[in-house]
Amino acid sequence: MFLVSFPPLNPDPGQFFWTTVIFLLVWLVLGRTAFKPIANGLRKREGDIQDALDAAEKAKAEMQALQSQNDELLKEAREERSRILKDAKQAAESIVKEAKDKAKEEAALLVESAKNDIESQKASAMREVKQEVGAMAIDIAEQVLQSKLSAEGEQTALVQRLVDQMSKN
Repeated sequence: MFLVSFPPLNPDPGQFFWTTVIFLLVWLVLGRTAFKPIANGLRKREGDIQDALDAAEKAKAEMQALQSQNDELLKEAREERSRILKDAKQAAESIVKEAKDKAKEEAALLVESAKNDIESQKASAMREVKQEVGAMAIDIAEQVLQSKLSAEGEQTALVQRLVDQMSKN
């Protein structure tokens, strides 16, 4: 048979020793030159990621605080708006009421003034009517007396009768 030597199955002890030594030397060199900086970089990166996560959590908490402050300010603004609208409505109602009261007072004054004017004009008209009626009565009496007392005897009798009536009173 044909015998072939396959080294991984039948390792040479010298080759095994030198392979192990070279591997350990490479591992040691790589450990000092590459693995430590890589591990340090990984630790630093892990720290940076943790810091970023902490900063994001802090920013999230600040955003929630700002949101609650914003909600509170919005609530206060709404309350202030409703209070201002209520005050404005009350002020408008007060102004309207005052205007109505003032208009009623002015209307009452105008009515009273008109009544006074009517009374004075009525009194003036009554005086004029009385004067005219008196003047007309005198004119009528004068004409009646002139027509009745055309004779001198009748005039003397009338004067005598009037004097008698005045003496009795």
